[in-house]
Amino acid sequence: MTPLKYLQGYPAQLQDQVRQLIAGERLGDYLAQRYGGRHSVQSDKALYAYTMALKQEHLKNAPAIDKVLFDNRLDLTHRALGLHTAISRVQGGKLKAKKEIRVAALFKEAAPQFLQMIVVHELAHLKESEHNKAFYKLCEYMLPDYQQLEFDLRVYLTWRDLQGRAPT
Repeated sequence: MTPLKYLQGYPAQLQDQVRQLIAGERLGDYLAQRYGGRHSVQSDKALYAYTMALKQEHLKNAPAIDKVLFDNRLDLTHRALGLHTAISRVQGGKLKAKKEIRVAALFKEAAPQFLQMIVVHELAHLKESEHNKAFYKLCEYMLPDYQQLEFDLRVYLTWRDLQGRAPT
């Protein structure tokens, strides 16, 4: 039985369906049919603009974001596809917090829906720090098919591993 490390938390029935696609060498076809194409967001500047547009549309009152970038150091071995940070610094007599969002560079090659899912996930952390019910409700508000995209993203990562493409 093929171990599916990205899908371990999902029901056995779903995992079996993915295993059947793998066995029939149809997993790539499934992904290409649902998520063909690559997004056009290829620079840090474009990613910042993309993220800010989503934030403005859904989270107008959330804290400001100071930096958004693709990060080559984020990888799947650290279980991080995206990262949100708040760096606090003392400037004069005030404490300043800078918020950053970093997206794994492997998403430069991904379908637009996967990039959107990762950005929505990181934006949701501006309001909800924990992965709780309120967090996922906010993700669904910003991206109605969030749960399906998260599952399919995990299927995509499984397919990448099977192709021998070491995640960057």
